[in-house]
Amino acid sequence: MAAYRGRFAPSPTGPLHDGSLVAALASWLDARAHGGQWLVRIEDVDGPRCQAGTGELILGQLAALGLVPDEPPAWQSQRGTLYQAALKRLIASGHAYGCACTRAEIAAAAGPRPKHGELIYPGTCRHGTNGRPVRAWRFRVDGCVHWQDRRLGAQSQDLETEVGDFVLKRADGLWAYQLAVVVDDAAQGITDVVRGEDLADNTPRQIALQRALGLPKPRYLHTPLVLAADGHKLSKQNGAAAIDLGDPPARLREALRHLGLHLDSGSPTAAELLAAAARQWPQGV
Repeated sequence: MAAYRGRFAPSPTGPLHDGSLVAALASWLDARAHGGQWLVRIEDVDGPRCQAGTGELILGQLAALGLVPDEPPAWQSQRGTLYQAALKRLIASGHAYGCACTRAEIAAAAGPRPKHGELIYPGTCRHGTNGRPVRAWRFRVDGCVHWQDRRLGAQSQDLETEVGDFVLKRADGLWAYQLAVVVDDAAQGITDVVRGEDLADNTPRQIALQRALGLPKPRYLHTPLVLAADGHKLSKQNGAAAIDLGDPPARLREALRHLGLHLDSGSPTAAELLAAAARQWPQGV
């Protein structure tokens, strides 16, 4: 088995909040508990949604809490050559095809939105665009994907009926998250993906891409979400406040409680708190 390599991969659309801190801390703890390396990747592939300077801000927030990556951070915006090479391979193998459909055409032809909230592409261009120019590139899905999550247990998703052929490169020329994250995880040798439970629904698409590209499949662990007062996921989209760094140990202790770790009261430093938490983290999960 390859030596453990984990990662935290935030999108720089806003500073870290309590929910993203829990995800970052869980990934760091899992790496440390397994004697592995922990990396940070800034997922700024969707440039229009990213805020200038926010990637650097996030790295500073992590450092203030004692969460420092073992290698220099990677930035998706600098990795387009890798994504293009992967897309060419998928096209050559028949796993990807050009799509001429507009968003309005897809909305008119697609059925109801499934639980993940995205329209299911009806496969209009699977056999060609009928002379229309290609706007985007899609992955040709095939059947059901089964996988095992370290916390959630056995999982499955029928990609054809629940997702449809998903986008790899968008009509605006930007790379889609699904392709970028798969290529990056493989390029960085990631063995374990630890992230929030809201991203579990992405995993079958990523596994399908890994198989098509002949890439190794990491182990997956999806952690409980931090919920806002209204019961929805705490996120930048619903106005979650940036974490208060006035008392780093207090912020860490709060995040640890959400992960089920209740350390003794007292006033240790952030470094001491992290070391104690790593010793308590369940390696066998």
